[in-house]
Amino acid sequence: MTTRCIALATTAVLATNSFAAAQDLSALEAAAMEEGMLTTIALPHSWCGYGDLIAGFKAKYPGITVNELNPDAGSADELEAVRANKGNTGPQAPDVLDVGLSFGPQAKEEGLLQPYKVSTWDEIPDTIKDPDGYWYGDYYGVISFLVNEDLVTEIPTDWDDLLKSDYAGQVALAGDPRASNQAILSVLAAGMAAGGEAGSDAAQQGLDYFQEMNAEGNFVPVIGKAGTLAQGATPIVITWDYNALAWGDTLAGNPPTKVVVPESGVLAGVYVQAISAHAPHPNAAKLWMEYIYSDEGQNLWLKGYCHPARFNAMSEAGKIPAELLEALPPAESYAKAYFPTLEEQAANNDTVTSGWDAVVGANVQ
Repeated sequence: MTTRCIALATTAVLATNSFAAAQDLSALEAAAMEEGMLTTIALPHSWCGYGDLIAGFKAKYPGITVNELNPDAGSADELEAVRANKGNTGPQAPDVLDVGLSFGPQAKEEGLLQPYKVSTWDEIPDTIKDPDGYWYGDYYGVISFLVNEDLVTEIPTDWDDLLKSDYAGQVALAGDPRASNQAILSVLAAGMAAGGEAGSDAAQQGLDYFQEMNAEGNFVPVIGKAGTLAQGATPIVITWDYNALAWGDTLAGNPPTKVVVPESGVLAGVYVQAISAHAPHPNAAKLWMEYIYSDEGQNLWLKGYCHPARFNAMSEAGKIPAELLEALPPAESYAKAYFPTLEEQAANNDTVTSGWDAVVGANVQ
């Protein structure tokens, strides 16, 4: 089954105290306008097309100011921001979250989220949403390698390649594996490529893999992004395919880049949306959710190379422009993509975050 046919996994449904499935959107818009602000966190403009999404929301609702906190934060940082701002109605308290799949149930259990079901709720696959509406899947991608072709002459095609001496001082993760969902799942992907079973087994093998990479001198303890890749600090970055493709667009051939979906350990990851239980602007948060789960919002995610949650339903209804589909990598690149379960992700998360310092010993920052 290709990624274009795979059902996504997770959802965030958040509201204040009531659970209106059929919401009066005009009343919601008026209430959000009265609040006048939406505070987001951890949304880099190059990530999944968020620059266009935020611009689209501002254009549609010019009376709402979008306050953007810490664009480079990881999923764990987002939850900590909610914890640290309980009772705070100021600009440092996030209204909405975009976190890795395993962080959704964790946040719900801890009481950090409030439920809300968007009007397009029924088109979000059941397999990727909390039935009570505390979180829901928004988009997914696969772990890939982004390569600076000016500095890397032999393009790696699989995880084993990255351990070769050819890549000394060249390989970086796109986040801190103690806090970033993207980096945590990159460790899982490496472990699965080494033959580990998804969950704690592959997590441990992934830690061993990065220990070897670090010992060989190939691992660079710098958070990789477009700038570090272009500057030569991190010529190879392990990142989501949609980030790699977007960064390549941003660099526009300077330097030339190549996106590689590895031959083994092809790991797909779903992210989820949620509203903070302590959101200072709960109505603006709900309106944001309505926007990003609308046809317009979903297609903007797809424009940013992410497969959105409503992809299957919108495809069947003919709501996806052909040019967006044509811009995606070939479907066969994703044919072996594995979607880890919530339980597998939780076990991986625990093993990686608790074991990185002791096993790998690289302070990624």
